[in-house]
This record gives sequence, structure tokens and C-alpha cells, in this order.
Amino acid sequence: MTSREEKALKLFSDGYNCAQSVLRAFCGECGLGADTALKLASGFGGGMRCGEICGAVSGAVIVIGLKCGYSAKGDFKQKGFCNVKAFEFIEKFRDENGSALCRDLLGTDIRCPEHLNKPEAREGFAAVCPKMVASAVRILESMDFECV
Repeated sequence: MTSREEKALKLFSDGYNCAQSVLRAFCGECGLGADTALKLASGFGGGMRCGEICGAVSGAVIVIGLKCGYSAKGDFKQKGFCNVKAFEFIEKFRDENGSALCRDLLGTDIRCPEHLNKPEAREGFAAVCPKMVASAVRILESMDFECV
């Protein structure tokens, strides 16, 4: 297990959501402050709180944007590169985990707020989410971000 994986898993065990945990593990090298990273990713856990795209994936895609995103108007080359990297990450995550949707990974529907507190959702968060956090970190670490 890498030090970033350990850091992300520690953050998750401390109560941060999956997106916060992944993003925070990388934010120092990406020029993003810890507090800003944690605030930025606050709403992405639990598949944006409705079982959609896994928060670990969302956190990783934010990292990808920080590593190779574009900000200059008309920089279509960099935009394309960032899009390719995001797609590459998501495909690797799906291949490794079977899905990128939170509700599929958890095995329960959490689209309604009252579903988030069901025992099967709580069990899923405890059993599945740490694996997704570690997977997202490992995949990010394996990717080449040499910008174009």
C-alpha cells in the first residue's frame, strides 16, 4: 500500500467522504490547499449524495483536472488531453471495480436521503468505500500525466 493510499484511507476512516479523501491525498502536489480541497469535495460523497458517480471517482477526476486541466481560452489541445485522461481513469476504475456508479458498487439504492441511513447503505459505506478510495488512488498513481 502506498503512502497516498494510507493517507486517503486514514482520512476516510476519520469521517471524510470518499471524494474528499482521494482529493486530499493529492492536493499538496497539485497546488491546492487542504481546507479548500476538503470543502470543494464535500458534496461529492455518496455519488453526489444520490448514488450516481462514485465519490472516489469524482475526487480523482478533480485531481486529473488539477494535474492536466486547461484554463486558457481556446486551449483545445490541453482540453482534449484532460478529457482523454479522465476517460482513461474512469475506464480503468470500471474495469477494476465493475462500475463507476455508487449505487452499483454499494449494491443498494441511495437516491433518496432517507436511504442513506438504511443499514445496508451504512454497511456498504464501511465495507465498499475504503476499497474504492484505495482503487482510485492506485489508478491515479499509475497514470502518466506528462502534459502535451
